[in-house]
Amino acid sequence: MSFGPGSKGVYAIAPTPFLPDGALDTASVAQMTAYYRQVGVQGLTILGIMGEAPKLEPEESLAVVRGVLGAADGLPVVVGVSAPGFAAMRRLAQESMAAGAAGVMIAPPASMRTDEQICGYYRQAVAAIGSDIPFVLQDHPTATGVVMSNAVVRRIIEENPSCVMLKHEDWPGLEKISALRRWQAEDGLREVSILCGNGALFLDFEMERGADGAMTGYAFPEMLLEVVREMRAGNRDAAHDAFDRHLPLLRYEHQPGVGLAVRKYVLARRGIIAHDALRAPCARLSAAARAEVDYLLDRLGPV
Repeated sequence: MSFGPGSKGVYAIAPTPFLPDGALDTASVAQMTAYYRQVGVQGLTILGIMGEAPKLEPEESLAVVRGVLGAADGLPVVVGVSAPGFAAMRRLAQESMAAGAAGVMIAPPASMRTDEQICGYYRQAVAAIGSDIPFVLQDHPTATGVVMSNAVVRRIIEENPSCVMLKHEDWPGLEKISALRRWQAEDGLREVSILCGNGALFLDFEMERGADGAMTGYAFPEMLLEVVREMRAGNRDAAHDAFDRHLPLLRYEHQPGVGLAVRKYVLARRGIIAHDALRAPCARLSAAARAEVDYLLDRLGPV
């Protein structure tokens, strides 16, 4: 599979598996990667915001990269390399690419406020890692606090030819997808892939607005694949039916603070990872919350 401005489908955001004592669970890294490959995702994204990347030592980050790439069997892997400084970003980006990654993902630091600061940051980031490394522009204001206007996103794409994909997580953001697609069709903006995040909470209508697919980490990527497949085939009702079936669990998983704990609990219950452990500091599910998730899974039934 190829990775670039024409990428479509589902790039699953993979969590970082840990053992109950907080150590990396390397066996689950391989098991999880094999699962994603077997269900048919078009790519994987690792060490993102939901991958607990800030909690990892540099050597641990590289161990995760190598573990996933070792089990990916040619599946494109995008590595989140966002970091407070460019030295750490450069090392992780360059060593990941040398190990076989398809590209990297960069989110702006929270200190960015003005349009010029944001655009300047991306110019500097590309200079730091190398303009030959394809990168994903992560637009996730609810997590970073950095608001990128449509014009800023366009400017970053135009100023940096190595930007090949937008990870669209603005909220509300449907009009942003429409604007970018209109600029591509009518105003000369070069093609980039648009894959959407936000836990897939708006994937049904994001696809209708022109998104190429999903880059998110809902615990049932099978649903993401079905929605994208049905939308691309023109089967609107079938896509919405597939989405609506999962909406109660999707909503529960999207809770701020505990969302990753919910996701890992479901992944562990499904046998995709061995443990639902998060590395401290972290939120933990109460007995009542686990019972609620179990209830939602029982209602969902076989997938």
